[in-house]
Amino acid sequence: MSVTIILICITVGTSFYAFNRPELLARLMMNPHLILTRGQYYRFISSGFIHKDHTHLLWNMFSFYFFGTAVEGVLEALFAEAGMYYFLALYLTAIVASDIPTYLKEKNNTNYNSLGASGGVGSVIFVFIIFQPLQSICLYFALCMPGFVFGVGYLIYTYYQGRKANDNINHDAHLYGAVYGLLFCVAVYPSSLPQFFEQIKYWVLSFF
Repeated sequence: MSVTIILICITVGTSFYAFNRPELLARLMMNPHLILTRGQYYRFISSGFIHKDHTHLLWNMFSFYFFGTAVEGVLEALFAEAGMYYFLALYLTAIVASDIPTYLKEKNNTNYNSLGASGGVGSVIFVFIIFQPLQSICLYFALCMPGFVFGVGYLIYTYYQGRKANDNINHDAHLYGAVYGLLFCVAVYPSSLPQFFEQIKYWVLSFF
């Protein structure tokens, strides 16, 4: 069984278990103030394995399944058996790293809470885009576009949703997760960035 499937099973199981248990949900959520005052650092990870509702869970896990299996395959092709450990490290560290800016921003806000696998999923999506920027990505199976075009739209959308910040979903984590995914690629496979730009250059020149 792939790492992607294992992570999805854990996330779905944890989310479903917490849906009707508000006290448990409250203990697992990302709450910067409680991390600061009570040292509950586990929230950096636990918040990535719970979701607001079925729709939130379905959207994140649906995206994670398609992009995660692809990225896992790429990393295994590059690093053999070590690829799955790189993938696991990417996902888990992205959940934490993408929440750090939120923690710094909201640590004195006693009312701030967020949840969701936003950071991990965002990082995986952007690793996919860095490796395969010309691969078509479709919205609702209808509106298709090259991955790098989707990436630009993704960043704009998550930035806008993050400014609204009214649904307990940490949309900023998508944005920071995407940036982390880029940095991860550069760190573990430096050639990925030049190859990304070469593919974009080829795509642009094909129109002339």
